[in-house]
Amino acid sequence: MSDPESAILSALSSEGSTIADTYDFAEAQNFDHNQVVGVSKSLEGDAYIALAELTTQFYVLQKEAADIVTNGSQEVRVLDALVKAGEAGLSIAALQTEVGKDISKIGMGNCLKNKWAKKDKESGNLIATVNGPPEGKDEVKEQLSALQAANGDPKALDDKSMQALKRRKLISLVTRKSYTISRGPSYQPKRVKKAADLTKEMFDSGSYKTTAFKEYNFQTLGESVGGGYLHPLLKVRAEFRKILMQMGFEEMPTNKWVESSFWNFDSLFQPQSHPARDAHDTFFIKEPAATVSVPEDYYERVKTMHESGGSGSIGYRYDFKREEAFKNLLRTHTTAISSQMLYKLANQEGGFQPARYFSIDRVFRNETMDATHLCEFHQVEGLVADYDLSLGDLIGTIETFFKKIGITKLRFKPAFNPYTEPSMEIFGYHPDLKKWTEIGNSGMFRPEMLAPMGLPENVRVIAWGLSLERPTMIKYRIDNIRNLFGHKVDLA
Repeated sequence: MSDPESAILSALSSEGSTIADTYDFAEAQNFDHNQVVGVSKSLEGDAYIALAELTTQFYVLQKEAADIVTNGSQEVRVLDALVKAGEAGLSIAALQTEVGKDISKIGMGNCLKNKWAKKDKESGNLIATVNGPPEGKDEVKEQLSALQAANGDPKALDDKSMQALKRRKLISLVTRKSYTISRGPSYQPKRVKKAADLTKEMFDSGSYKTTAFKEYNFQTLGESVGGGYLHPLLKVRAEFRKILMQMGFEEMPTNKWVESSFWNFDSLFQPQSHPARDAHDTFFIKEPAATVSVPEDYYERVKTMHESGGSGSIGYRYDFKREEAFKNLLRTHTTAISSQMLYKLANQEGGFQPARYFSIDRVFRNETMDATHLCEFHQVEGLVADYDLSLGDLIGTIETFFKKIGITKLRFKPAFNPYTEPSMEIFGYHPDLKKWTEIGNSGMFRPEMLAPMGLPENVRVIAWGLSLERPTMIKYRIDNIRNLFGHKVDLA
């Protein structure tokens, strides 16, 4: 047996020949019609043939209709049983036993409708009122047989008969799509495979001159590249960044993970004896162990503030050590960047101008890891520098920010920070851990921190540092912070 492609091309070998219907062609050649259609469309793509779509509608007999063609309609079979029973008729139970429950149900209704039978009031039996169907014909059987003989041609029966059969759901209309095939502009008795690429060998042999090539579609799009998922932290980071920029904040440059102790601690009015500066809380750098320089005049003002105070403060009253201030470390907070930005803001050309800054970047703490702590995490840092700000401005800004990300259960608790007064810890409620989790710290920068920078006396700076991981845990209902990293994280 030949393949569909050869059979199609062979059938068109005579000039002017066509294939009237691919369905009939497939039946005659014992091919699957879908296969014939697939090959035809491939040949059409190479212009070997031309296709014209055909739409054919016909009726098919349902299972019940096929049974009627073989055994007769239900009403005729019920009528035959009643005629056979005589004047006494049959009870419904006896009729069901005689012809079957399904036949009895349909046939009894149609017999009563056609007045071929009646129900006896005394006995309740069904009694035949005629000796057989009109003219002795089973009309439904004959109609279905005629339709079957005509291969479901809708013209085989009149509209009234067709509608009656459809109402009884004995037949259903099927629409079949097929094609008429004729020769195309590039017809040949046998298809020659076209080359897709121009190769070195073709140039060497010169065969490219006579080789048929596939047409190139320069408008087609390349296959779409499947992308991965964003990490939950990156999703929240992007969301935080968008929200803060919508609130009018400018992003600070935070691309330095290594800072000097001067910017990380001393400029924030944090004493050199503070426990946070011990090795068990901070990662110090071995090489290079010390920074090269800091602004010298600013260094002297910070040193004076630590040793003897100013702006109403008596300072810490200790000997400020240069070697301690110059130690390098992995920053413990992005407030180290905030202090540098405030220093630049105070000393910029034209003097101080109100500003809003934020940053989202990684910080490092020498902490024991557990369900809510890591030794490195992301900090969302924000500050507003303006005239005569208050604690109410700080609370309102933080509440507005968290409301925009969908966290509304917040608490503020008074706290102590060396460089803010007043200070507040921020807590958010975790619905799965069922507890209030600290998600950040906040406060108003102290005058002892701002005065050495050169900021005007009535300028106030409200600031906060928020964890990125813990709000992410609350937002995505993650109960262990360690599941945000490594192979356990659910990216979907």
